[in-house]
Amino acid sequence: LRREAVLINFALLIVFYILYLVIGAGIFSAIELPYERELRQELKVARQDFLSNNTCVSDAQLEELLARALEASNYGVSVLGNDTIRNWDFVSALFFTSTVLTTTGYGHSVPLSNVGKAFCIFYSLIGIPVTLFFLSAIVERLVELISRRPVSYFHRRWAMSRPNLAVIHATLLSIVMALFFIFIPAWIFLSLEKDWNFLESLYFCFISLTTIGLGDYVPGETHSKEDNPHPHLYRLAITVYLLLGLVCVLVVLETCYELPQLKLFRRRFYKEKVQELDSETTNIISHDQLSDQKPDPADKMATQLPVISSVSQQADTLRQNGTSTPYTPASGTTVNEKL
Repeated sequence: LRREAVLINFALLIVFYILYLVIGAGIFSAIELPYERELRQELKVARQDFLSNNTCVSDAQLEELLARALEASNYGVSVLGNDTIRNWDFVSALFFTSTVLTTTGYGHSVPLSNVGKAFCIFYSLIGIPVTLFFLSAIVERLVELISRRPVSYFHRRWAMSRPNLAVIHATLLSIVMALFFIFIPAWIFLSLEKDWNFLESLYFCFISLTTIGLGDYVPGETHSKEDNPHPHLYRLAITVYLLLGLVCVLVVLETCYELPQLKLFRRRFYKEKVQELDSETTNIISHDQLSDQKPDPADKMATQLPVISSVSQQADTLRQNGTSTPYTPASGTTVNEKL
């Protein structure tokens, strides 16, 4: 019965996930399709106006120019006259490697040469597993320091339910993370990026720290030298922010993953072969087993102390045997049975 229930729950989980994908696709299509149609119509009108105002340019020539400009834009190269950004100086390359190794991948800068593409494959093949190992080692240490120890400490000090305390701790940690790594950076980007509103800044922070990395918003892409006199320092700061923010998000996710309520919920979808016990529960059980194995001091004293038979019992024995028997103390086993 347990196995059948697990299989049914797992099948329901698959169905729920497929429905979630379908519903999400339907909502995105309903929201974005009208905007796409409107933008296409605007571009069509602008193209017709340009051709009518510049009769020396044919439609085929304009088509070829636009195709070449779009291809260059896909490689991170803009044809705008005021664009002074270089995608492959050292700081920009460092920003690119951080997005590759963390699998964020904005797509605003991509290798142009075949050698660069081949090296990107080799570099990622080694670097991504190393990055995952590096992040897991850091996250494990931080979870022990930030989550497990505080929960255990307050559990012993306040005698509060450990599952409830873990939920409160995970909630507070999530709020602090969202405040310092999403909302406050969003306000900072709002002041630095003139073309962004608060929603777009918040959207960039969330998309980046969750490693979705759509690439539609990249900081510093629309800056001029007057707006940002230190573009390399700006990109370096963004790289550090992304790495620290990713570590913080992983710490929060690991903390939530270890919640007892989620552990109990996960058991509905797979059959566990070994019962999961935390270290504190294991210590309590071991202490109880040792306590059961230790003899009771009262029993030990009762075993060692002799018990004297009553005078009437000795007199009856003398009358029946007609002889005097020496006095022998009762054994500890008899005493325990009488007690």
